[in-house]
Amino acid sequence: QVQLVESGGGLVQSGGSLRLSCAASGRTFSSYVMGWFRQAPGKEREFVASISRSGGSTPYADSVRGRFTISRDNAKNTVYLQMNSLKPEDTAVYYCGAKNSYIARTSAREYDYWGQGTQVTVSS
Repeated sequence: QVQLVESGGGLVQSGGSLRLSCAASGRTFSSYVMGWFRQAPGKEREFVASISRSGGSTPYADSVRGRFTISRDNAKNTVYLQMNSLKPEDTAVYYCGAKNSYIARTSAREYDYWGQGTQVTVSS
């Protein structure tokens, strides 16, 4: 069982930056692939980025590649999402997910555990 708690969301102007954190409970964090997803009102949850156990593989959605960076600190049981050059279309609730897997996953259906989400709002 893994419990996830996101933080770091907020209101930011277009072009600004935010850093999201997702803290995980348990002693097996390094066994989990971690992912960030987002969901805007009336839309399905969509993939943003994921990171393999060691951090060596980090796929990104096309819409965020070059602006967002996912990273993890296995010693702190935490995964991060650095978001730069934010746009109004990035506005959503951001969720982190965990999957006991070797390979970074990009589908929300494949994740076993989820946090409660953190709101990111980008004003124009």
